[in-house]
Amino acid sequence: MNRNASTAGTETLAVDGAQPISVELVARVGEACDRAEPGQAVWQLVVHASGAPARARLEELTVGLVSRWERTLRRLERLPVPLIGIADGDVGGPALDALLATDYRIATPDARLVVPVGAGATWPGMALYRLAHQGSQTAAVRRALLFGEPIGAPDALALQLVDEVTDDVAGALEIVAARTATVAGPELAIRRQLMFDAATTSFEEALGAHLAACDRTLRQVAAGADGVAA
Repeated sequence: MNRNASTAGTETLAVDGAQPISVELVARVGEACDRAEPGQAVWQLVVHASGAPARARLEELTVGLVSRWERTLRRLERLPVPLIGIADGDVGGPALDALLATDYRIATPDARLVVPVGAGATWPGMALYRLAHQGSQTAAVRRALLFGEPIGAPDALALQLVDEVTDDVAGALEIVAARTATVAGPELAIRRQLMFDAATTSFEEALGAHLAACDRTLRQVAAGADGVAA
């Protein structure tokens, strides 16, 4: 796997979950985000997530570093490009964090989502939040969150934590890339945020944001029609 590479509009980011959160990792993910911001040539970001620690490696962590990592992940999942995740083998630690921030997830048959255990309990990072909010509320998710029991690829698919399981990752990636190629990045980012907000916002509170997004789309359509007419 390439570490960070950009080819034909695709930015590739590899995150090794066997390695702990570090200043270098935060910087590397931040650099990938820089290259996927508006005005850049990147229209798709692919996150290769693999590796998991045997236990949560907490000795070198500080709350400040964890906070920087979580803010960088938040930036990642708000990028105005489609985010495609590839889960290969055991995926835990920062690799699981990054995978759960993507829009579409492809898993190999041997993939397992692993919440690291250390200091007598699972690591209480935002992966727990994302797993609880994104997956079906089942016993498998509860065991993963509380006891670190791995979630295998078939269960992850059933729980809707991944979108497909396949041996042909390259073929699946090509199909997804073709499907997302026509999606405008800024519009995708707006709809992603509306989706995030839906879980915690009342209908009345959400209505204004949705109407603003509708108005934006209608203005774009009108502007395009004016351009054709001209």
